[in-house]
Amino acid sequence: AMLGRSQGDLRRQEEQRSRLSRARQNLSQVPEADSVSFLQELLALRLALEEGCGPGPGPPRELSFTKSSQAVRAVRDVLAVACANQWEQLRGPGGNEDGPQKLDSEADAEPQDPDSTNLLESEAPRDYFLKFAYIVDLDSDTADKFLQLFGTKGVKRVLCPINYPESPTRFTHCEQVLGEGALDRGTYYWEVEIIEGWVSVGVMAEDFSPQEPYDRGRLGRNAHSCCLQWNGRSFSVWFHGLEAPLPHPFSPTVGVCLEYADRALAFYAVRDGKMSLLRRLKASRPRRGGVPASPIDPFQSRLDSHFAGLFTHRLKPAFFLESVDAHLQIGPLKKSCISVLKRR
Repeated sequence: AMLGRSQGDLRRQEEQRSRLSRARQNLSQVPEADSVSFLQELLALRLALEEGCGPGPGPPRELSFTKSSQAVRAVRDVLAVACANQWEQLRGPGGNEDGPQKLDSEADAEPQDPDSTNLLESEAPRDYFLKFAYIVDLDSDTADKFLQLFGTKGVKRVLCPINYPESPTRFTHCEQVLGEGALDRGTYYWEVEIIEGWVSVGVMAEDFSPQEPYDRGRLGRNAHSCCLQWNGRSFSVWFHGLEAPLPHPFSPTVGVCLEYADRALAFYAVRDGKMSLLRRLKASRPRRGGVPASPIDPFQSRLDSHFAGLFTHRLKPAFFLESVDAHLQIGPLKKSCISVLKRR
């Protein structure tokens, strides 16, 4: 019996050595100038090391290049703030020339609290949004039978149905899944990594029926949900059956910010610690004289008439995987992790 256990340990150690040798060879073949591929293969080597079962020191909890990049970003942000302050001092009072920052306000704007989440309407560092970070776990009792879950963070659309147990909250006609827990006050922020395929990310009312037919049950095709959609070519936002195309290029990492106080939902492209606003959905306030802000925009008109009603419900993070093999992961994740996830 002891000999059999020893032989099994030896066989597992030989398999581990073979995996590490292959990962090391792949890492050594990466050109010096290709830093992205180097980081990808380095992560693959670390995964192979973590899968080992033999004794010995484990891998570091955090790779050194991660700490270095965080330090560089912190120094860069400090310098940017210092430069902006210096510009304001050089410009002096009454200077209206274009500078590093522009402040745009209307004369009839309402006074706001310094801690108001209206700051989210403009671009801000990612660290600002992390104050409102919300941990999203996928609810397996809501997943459609053509969605395969990877723990509580990953989901992929598959061709063969999965034999999930019966659940009254499970979607039956749309390849959708909701997050656990319901949101009803405050500000929430979460991130999603689009790995492959056509994906929609948004929110849905907790009491929306998962048995609705495909044409009315999809995210953004009803008054009980709204979303940001990537259709393989461009981004767009959907609400109550209307679509508004967006001109922004693809971003694998999407940030979602739900603001109950302002009854708003914003989508951001996340790159290198910075947030770029894709679209903020909110009912516009009438201007002076009662004239609506955008009377000829059908999508905004739909928001003005119905969007506030969405916030009378408890909302849940929602995800729709429209194309076969569509794949997403609840973030945040590094861009260099995408290829590693595909290999796994």
